[in-house]
Amino acid sequence: MISITLDPVGTVVGGRTEAFDDDWNTEQAVIRIDGSRFGPDAVAGLDAFSHLEVLFQFHQVDPSTIHVAARRPRGNPEWPEVGIFAQRGKNRPNRLGVSRCRLIAVDGLDLHVRGLDAIDGSPVLDVKPYMAEFGPQGETVQPEWATELMRAYY
Repeated sequence: MISITLDPVGTVVGGRTEAFDDDWNTEQAVIRIDGSRFGPDAVAGLDAFSHLEVLFQFHQVDPSTIHVAARRPRGNPEWPEVGIFAQRGKNRPNRLGVSRCRLIAVDGLDLHVRGLDAIDGSPVLDVKPYMAEFGPQGETVQPEWATELMRAYY
């Protein structure tokens, strides 16, 4: 197996201090890019975009709680058991999260965002501008339980 080492490009500052599932669109935070590795030119032009895609680590998830088998999302007995790769829960094998959020402002190396579902202190592994052309091509489908789960998420 190949080993991968990643160095965070920044850290989430502010917003929630603990993860709970809903109302993320009300949260504002800062993605503070690591000034010891990057200068302002690393974010040049980013302010022309409305949204970001952010890859981060669920750093507070205890590795002993990682799920690798099927389970009911949020433990809801009304929803089917589905594998970890058929859901977006934080107790994932590599504890990686991907989020799309609104970019409010760029202030030096501080990216002010709303709707980032990462908590204060989360290591940020990458930031990319969201471009519509990278969105899904064609119709998207998902099961009803996923639609129900997401109703109050943002």
